[in-house]
Amino acid sequence: MPDPYHNPVMLKESMEGLLINPDGVYVDLTFGGGGHAAEILRSLENGKLFAFDQDPDARANAAAFKDDPRFTFIDANFRYFVRYLKMHNITTVDGILADLGVSSHQIDSAERGFSTRFDAILDMRMSREGKLTARVVLDEYSGEELQKVFSSYGEIRNARTLASAIVNQRKVEPIHTVNRMKKIAGALAPKGREIKYISRIFQALRIEVNEEMAALDEMLSLSLNILKSKGRLVVISYHSLEDRKVKYMIKYGNIAGKPEKDFYGNLLRPMLPIVTKPITPAADELAVNSRARSAKLRIGEKL
Repeated sequence: MPDPYHNPVMLKESMEGLLINPDGVYVDLTFGGGGHAAEILRSLENGKLFAFDQDPDARANAAAFKDDPRFTFIDANFRYFVRYLKMHNITTVDGILADLGVSSHQIDSAERGFSTRFDAILDMRMSREGKLTARVVLDEYSGEELQKVFSSYGEIRNARTLASAIVNQRKVEPIHTVNRMKKIAGALAPKGREIKYISRIFQALRIEVNEEMAALDEMLSLSLNILKSKGRLVVISYHSLEDRKVKYMIKYGNIAGKPEKDFYGNLLRPMLPIVTKPITPAADELAVNSRARSAKLRIGEKL
């Protein structure tokens, strides 16, 4: 088993959601520390598990499973998962799991620049091969582009003021570190909500750097196509932007949330929501893993 890396969120609930067939084919789109993957493998007999992750630290964790013939690790962003599965002659799967959260390991690695708790260079790349970093976004994006990032991905109400402040401050000194960005943001934060405000700014930067919304859109659409009939899609999200897209895909079969009807006005639903409301972590889980507090789990079954 991998060393402690990331507590798998809602492990029991996600396994129940997958409704694992011991001889089925499953995909873990966010391998991380391998906690969810290990639990899936415990339920498989002759089945197969394909795990994806673009983080080199996750790749190292996958070495713990290298002798298991049921397991295949693929070093890639999950937006490309169908392409890679086809390379392994897999055209349909029984279940797909995605935990969209940033791993505890990434947050606790100061040099990655994800956390507001450490002063570090603003990086935030999930894959270290990517060229765009948070530092580049803050130094090179126009005021209009910055406003769009903070408004769209952080739901920051004073996004225009924040963007203007960044443009002015970078003329004085480049914005390369966590603490410098926190100082700029802190001066504009609503009183008493400084922590949440700064967290949303960092969330927006991370989403932009890693193209998370575009990747999620592609993944969800591909999942609908590759799942077998009665196959399960299980997704754990951590903010409203993600959860809304997952909800729409499961409820309407598209990320736009637009109901489609047949000639007779009947709602066309390619997926069936297994739960009407998202599942949230139990109190005992939150007691040992506070980072799970914003998690929401949704389950869909392809019709």
